[in-house]
Amino acid sequence: MTTNPNGPTLVTGAAGFIGFHLCQRLLQRGVTVIGLDNLNDYYDPELKVARLNQLENQPGFGFVRLDLADRDGVARLFNDIGFSRVVHLAAQAGVRYSIENPWAYIDSNVGGFMALLEGCRRHPVSHLVFASSSSVYGLNTKMPFSVHDNVDHPVSLYAATKKANELMAHAYAHLYGVPTTGLRFFTVYGPWGRPDMALFKFTKAILEGKPIDVYNHGKMQRDFTYIDDIIEGVIRVLESTPKPNPQWSGDAPDPGTSPAPYRLYNIGNNNPVELMDFIGAIETALGTKAEKNMMPMQPGDVPATYADIAGLAEDVGFKPSTPIAEGIANFIAWYRGYYRT
Repeated sequence: MTTNPNGPTLVTGAAGFIGFHLCQRLLQRGVTVIGLDNLNDYYDPELKVARLNQLENQPGFGFVRLDLADRDGVARLFNDIGFSRVVHLAAQAGVRYSIENPWAYIDSNVGGFMALLEGCRRHPVSHLVFASSSSVYGLNTKMPFSVHDNVDHPVSLYAATKKANELMAHAYAHLYGVPTTGLRFFTVYGPWGRPDMALFKFTKAILEGKPIDVYNHGKMQRDFTYIDDIIEGVIRVLESTPKPNPQWSGDAPDPGTSPAPYRLYNIGNNNPVELMDFIGAIETALGTKAEKNMMPMQPGDVPATYADIAGLAEDVGFKPSTPIAEGIANFIAWYRGYYRT
C-alpha cells in the first residue's frame, strides 16, 4: 500500500486544549483536517464543545466523534478516509487522576494508541506524530532532561502509558516503516487551557476569593511552555519526516533516535520557573494576591522539569520563546472574556 499525499490530516483529541489550537493553525495554513474526539467528561465537556464550535465554523474541517478504544470504529475510519498524516493528541490526561482511575489510562492511552498504530500500518501515512510527556522522565534528576537519557523509572501510571506509547511507536516504525515522531510536552499553558491545570485552577480560585493549594510547599519548578510555541513546534516536526539514524549503534543505544524512521523531541521553554514566581505572575496579571494553602508533594508528582531542546532546534530550527508574564496575561485575558468575569 502507498500513502495518500492528498488526503486530510487526522488530529485526534481535536476538542482538547492542544488539539484545538493545532487544528486552528493547520486550517489557517489551508490543510484539510479531520478532527477526532470522544468528548469525555474528565473535565467540563462544555469547554470542549465551545472549542469544537470554533473549529466547525471554518472551511476544511470535519469532525468525527469516536473513542479510540473502539478499535473497529478506528479501523473503519482509516479504511474510509485515506489520511496523509496523523497527529495523535488524544489521551486520558492527568497524573493525579491516574492514581484514582488507572484503567481509564490503559483503555485510552495504550489500547487507543494500539488501534491508531494499526490504522497507520494498514493504511500507510507519510508521518505519525504523537504526544508523549515530560512525565516520562520520572525519577531522573540530571537536568536538563534529554531525549538521549534512559527513562525507565516513571512515578505515575500516566507516565508509564506515555513511555509505553514511545516503545509501541518504535516497534511499528521498525517493523512496518511507519515514520513516527514522539513529542514530550512540558507543562503546556495558555488560552482555552484545561481546567485541571495549575494556571486555570489558580486563576479561578483567586478571582473567586478562594485559597489555592500550593504543593511541595511551593518548592517546585516547571518548564512552563506557551501553547503557541507548542503548536509551532508540532507543525515544524510534522513537516519534517524522520529518517533512520545511520550512526545508531546497538552497543550504545541512543533512546532518542533509531535505525528505524523514528525520533523523539522535547518541546519545552528551556527555562524552568519557580512555582512561587509563577503564582506571583498570576497575581500581578490579576492585580490580586492569592491566599495560599501550603501542601506536601502529591503522589506521582516530581519536584522539577527542565527540557533540553537541542534536537528540536537543530533538526527543525525552532526554540520556544514566549515569556511567562506574556503567556499568563494572554490566558487571563481569554479567561475573563470567556467566563465574563
